[in-house]
Amino acid sequence: MSEKYIIAHDVGTSGSKAVLIDLEGNVCATDSEKYNTYYPCGNWAEQEPEDYWRAISVTTKRVIEKGNVLKEDILGMIYSTQVLSIIPISKDGRVLRRAISWIDGRAEVQAQKIMKKFGGKAVFSKITGAVLSGKDGLAKLLWLKENESNVYKEMECFLDVNGYLTYKATGNKVMEWSCASAFGFDLKKKDWMRMVIKHIGLDESKFPPLVRSTDKVGSLTKEASKDCGLLEGTPIFGGAGDMQSAAIGSGSIEEGDAHIYLGTSAWVGISTCRYKSGNQGVFNFQSADPSKCLVVGEMESAGACLKWVADQFYKNEQEDPNVKNVFELMDKSVLNIPPGSNYLICTPWIYGERCPIMDTSVRSTFFNISAIHKREHMLKAIYEGVAYNLRWIIEIIENIYGFNMEILKVVGGGSMDKEWMQIIADVTQRRIETMENPQMVGAIGTALIAAIGLGVYKDFSCAAKLTHVNHIYTPNKANKIIYEDIFKAYKELYPSLKKLYREVNSIRFRSCTSYKE
Repeated sequence: MSEKYIIAHDVGTSGSKAVLIDLEGNVCATDSEKYNTYYPCGNWAEQEPEDYWRAISVTTKRVIEKGNVLKEDILGMIYSTQVLSIIPISKDGRVLRRAISWIDGRAEVQAQKIMKKFGGKAVFSKITGAVLSGKDGLAKLLWLKENESNVYKEMECFLDVNGYLTYKATGNKVMEWSCASAFGFDLKKKDWMRMVIKHIGLDESKFPPLVRSTDKVGSLTKEASKDCGLLEGTPIFGGAGDMQSAAIGSGSIEEGDAHIYLGTSAWVGISTCRYKSGNQGVFNFQSADPSKCLVVGEMESAGACLKWVADQFYKNEQEDPNVKNVFELMDKSVLNIPPGSNYLICTPWIYGERCPIMDTSVRSTFFNISAIHKREHMLKAIYEGVAYNLRWIIEIIENIYGFNMEILKVVGGGSMDKEWMQIIADVTQRRIETMENPQMVGAIGTALIAAIGLGVYKDFSCAAKLTHVNHIYTPNKANKIIYEDIFKAYKELYPSLKKLYREVNSIRFRSCTSYKE
């Protein structure tokens, strides 16, 4: 084991995880801290930025203690974070409001307004690579300008979660390339889309300076070093968005390498040097590797749906001291439910959706419930619904880019669920490979980025050598016909219900026009 270490933070929606990693990519210690999400109105979602830094500080101290290492042995610190959150910062460094979260969908009106300025969705997607929704960064910034003008005027710049943590650590206000690609980043020029930003009516000066993932962006300040229990001057690196760091941590770094992340949300990602305009909710992001982009189809809810089932239908089991893990119990409960859940279908869109359909007003639906169905059928229908959604995304990416995604590496906490992995293999009819330390891949990938920044490794090819497959799932051909039939029906649900979703939820969200506690 190496005597030197990197601390990588995986900063998610519900909490942050600190991981102590040696220079061979081995996980030596971990620690985590939770924080809250606030839902002040309709489809709004916000968080307190100070909660992010508090989580970083306490987990850094604890992971050093757990790893029994000296702070002198820490070569650097780096972040992998949720993307698309907006944190307005004043010139003197004050946070001007709660962070507007990535799952927040308040800016649908602004998204439509922006695209209209460019001649509509089709023209806008050709210019920027994708259509906008009310969850996108540019639309949210315009919402801020139009609805909280005092905040917008006072902010020197906005930061995302990664940028905010970098600022707290170093005092430098910057944004890393891969994170910036969710806010109007030109993948070819490696710069802000300045003409687009101006035409929208946003102030270019409020977009922070850009850095690469491997750049040393500063050193830990005296105050931050006290907060974290590290040496003053410890290097801080650019880091990456959670999608990009997971791609590195999964070893999906060569042209056409594909992976699935399965956590609270889920996505299908593929590494490529090719660039094409996005379509059907598929986006082109900057990879953590400056030479590549990451094609991503992201679905907003996956594990979040299972948590909903656990909280609503397995409350007694969660309170039972004899039940050590309610999710393992849930897994066992669906073993006797046949493939297709007796023709019960669930769409897992509880937070709206990006891909395969882009609609902030859509919500989850259980279709075809009958008297024979039990809670176990509903649970398995959710497992299968996520798998149908993933298959749909895979087919969209293959059709747009021409890739053949026969092998999919699956990472994230959901990949530890063997029943779910087999369902995904059966629904997609593809080979599924799960990785060692699947819940740590984001942190591992980010630590490798820091190691490259430190000069320990020459380039990103190191990821393939330091990541390992631990299980393979092959499709059960006997389940192919039932899943083919239900998948066809699944794809028809949205166009059949689209108008109703918008009518009902437009009424529900109508009152959400200004900030409310």
